[in-house]
Amino acid sequence: MESNANGRLAPRDAYLKHSLGTLSARIRKSRVLLVGAGGIGCELLKNLLLTGFGEIHIVDLDTIDLSNLNRQFLFRHEHIKKSKALVAKEVAHKFRPDSKLEAYHANIKDSQFNTDWFSTFDVVFNALDNLDARRHVNRMCLAANVPLVESGTTGFNGQVQVIKKSRTECYDCNPKEVPKSFPVCTIRSTPSQPIHCIVWAKSYLLPELFGTSETDGDEDGFDHSEDAENAEEIENLRREAKALKAIRESMGSEGFAQKVFDKVFNDDIERLRAMEDMWKTRKPPTALSYDSLQEKASSVEATVSKNDQKVWNLEEDFVVFKDSLDRLSKRLKELQANKSGNIEPIITFDKDDVDTLDFIAASANLRSVIFNIESKSKFDIKQMAGNIIPAIATTNAMTAGLCVLQAFKVLKDDYDHAKMVFLERSGVRAINSDSLRPPNPFCAVCSVANGKISVDLEHATLNDLVEDIIRNKFGYSEEFSINTDAGMIYDPDLEDNLPKKLVDLGVQAETLLTIIDEKDDDPFVNLELLVEARTESGEDIKPITLAREIDIPKRPKQKPPHDESTVNGTSTNGVTGKRKRDAEDIAITGEPDAKRVAATNGTDNEPIVLDDPDTGAILIDDD
Repeated sequence: MESNANGRLAPRDAYLKHSLGTLSARIRKSRVLLVGAGGIGCELLKNLLLTGFGEIHIVDLDTIDLSNLNRQFLFRHEHIKKSKALVAKEVAHKFRPDSKLEAYHANIKDSQFNTDWFSTFDVVFNALDNLDARRHVNRMCLAANVPLVESGTTGFNGQVQVIKKSRTECYDCNPKEVPKSFPVCTIRSTPSQPIHCIVWAKSYLLPELFGTSETDGDEDGFDHSEDAENAEEIENLRREAKALKAIRESMGSEGFAQKVFDKVFNDDIERLRAMEDMWKTRKPPTALSYDSLQEKASSVEATVSKNDQKVWNLEEDFVVFKDSLDRLSKRLKELQANKSGNIEPIITFDKDDVDTLDFIAASANLRSVIFNIESKSKFDIKQMAGNIIPAIATTNAMTAGLCVLQAFKVLKDDYDHAKMVFLERSGVRAINSDSLRPPNPFCAVCSVANGKISVDLEHATLNDLVEDIIRNKFGYSEEFSINTDAGMIYDPDLEDNLPKKLVDLGVQAETLLTIIDEKDDDPFVNLELLVEARTESGEDIKPITLAREIDIPKRPKQKPPHDESTVNGTSTNGVTGKRKRDAEDIAITGEPDAKRVAATNGTDNEPIVLDDPDTGAILIDDD
């Protein structure tokens, strides 16, 4: 700790020692990880430094945006477009110059942040704004057996949760609320609100051109059990998707932009106009002409997309559409040229990705013009497409303070007194808490067996893994599947993959393989195997070996469901007290990413769009 010329502690450190006692020394020696340097992250970094934490590592992929400045107090106007992590380190270091700060402008899911790296920390703090990354950090902390302090805010509400392997619930122990969705016909045939056009651009057009097409893989991707009218429309949409797939093959050619434009903003619209019964009570859409807009937009610069507060006119939307389409095409072509293995690269929507956001904004506005719907600014579309509820600085500050208080209990190994803490605007008290619960025995994330395999990536095949390890070593029957973050690589119907090398299936060092026992009678719990690469090989060395023996318990038998109970007259499906929040998943997905979009459906005032908890995509319901 700092001391003055007389050898005495500096006033700040003296106060800390008086307040925290022997814990202050432990705090000073601790090494902690902060994932996220946004609204909560800025407040939390300041708190950690002023509390005396000695070494803090900060990871954030984002850059600073103008809209961040009202609540992310470490950033100023001159920092716009710079890395949040790097600027946060530079500015916050002034609070405590003798502390060690390391910053990484990177994705926490990058391979450099592996389980060995996570295991070097005493505590990990999550201050993230997206569900996928939060789940990843949760899994990494479980694999590394490092305590995690999870936090999030949405509006006036906040939540802090301590997670420790084998001692508490993990982030995924409680199922998330089933997303609400739009009927497919509303989204693709009869939109009436800006959000309908945004969902169309985000969940249909972008994936069809740069992601996974509905015509790829399973031809039965649509639900045919619905009414005849919807089934007919779904069949039409399948044909449209096939046509887009054919256009996608011409990506990179000179006429690609016009082919896409004519297909979705002219040909498809003319088909809809021909359904006269559909427009008896509403104004029919108006198809757009590429050549006409090309002529009118000749003087418009593509840099107009930088003005995210302005509602672009039709010609500006057209220019941004073409420019962003070109940027994304070049990106995908470059990814395809540099791909490793057989997994095709894709581009997915990210609210902080300028290219995809420009494409969504321009495409949605062009469609809005066609259907006589109000256009929106890029800023507004970012809020809606990213499911953002504006954050409140005070909520972030209070949540960050609660994170540090819970971290004290973690460092003392006092999990019996650690809490799940809630901030709520309504109610008698602003801060409420509940005791941490033990892990859910049926959780597919934390109630699993863990192990590590050493793999000769140059030679190991999927068959080596299936036969030598899973069947012969672990004793699995025929019915099981093997999954990676990219998807399933094996089940009994995917035997064509068996001769392939694991690297060709996207498996590399630090890949986490999940083995799911599909046997109906007395199955094993899910097994997670971490891949460790090795280079030595030989006739006497098998391509895949176990790093250590693994005990895989059997899955506990599911108890029959409880009768519904009520709290204050409200059904909780067997969940009582504060835990009703978990059942409803009111929580709090992190600043500034909210699960709900402020859009309304007819006369209902409740939010109607939610991100899919697994993929981040807005679901479209086929009914």
